[in-house]
Amino acid sequence: MPRSGVALLDPLLNLSTKNWDATMAINLRAPFLLAQAFAPGMIAQKSGKIINISSQASLAALDDHGAYCASKAGLNMLTKMMTCEWAQHNIQSNAIAPTVVLTDMGKTVWGPEEKSKPMLSKIPLGRFGQPVEVSDAVVFFASPASDLITGQVLALDGGYTAL
Repeated sequence: MPRSGVALLDPLLNLSTKNWDATMAINLRAPFLLAQAFAPGMIAQKSGKIINISSQASLAALDDHGAYCASKAGLNMLTKMMTCEWAQHNIQSNAIAPTVVLTDMGKTVWGPEEKSKPMLSKIPLGRFGQPVEVSDAVVFFASPASDLITGQVLALDGGYTAL
C-alpha cells in the first residue's frame, strides 16, 4: 500500500516542470513501480490486494493543485487498469481518496482558520478526516470483506465530492 505523496502547489502558469515531474514521480510513478514489483508474486499465489492512497483532489479540482490533482487522478486510473489486467488473477486493486486528514502535516497546513474555514464549508460533515478513518478503510480493503470489490475509488471525504 503506497502512502507517500507530495503536493507542490502553484498555479498552472507558474508550475515548474521540475515540480510537475517530482509530483508525478512520487504520486504516480512510485505506486506503479511498487505494484509492478509485487504483482508477479500475487499472480503466482493467485491472490493479492493493492490499496492506493489517492485524494479527493483526484475527483475535484483545487486551486493551485494542478500537478497534485493530475497525479492523483492518474493514480485512480492506474488502479482501474490494475483491475483490468490483474483481477483475473484474483488481485483486488482499489484506491482511497480522503479529504484533508489531520496528520501532523495536515494540521500544519490546514490548522490556521483562514486556511481551514473555506475548505470545511465545502464538506457537508463539516470536519476533516482523522488518520484512523483512513486506516480503517485500508483494513476493510485488505480484509476478505472486500473480496468482490475491485477497481473502485472510495471517496473518504465527508461528502465533499457529493456536492
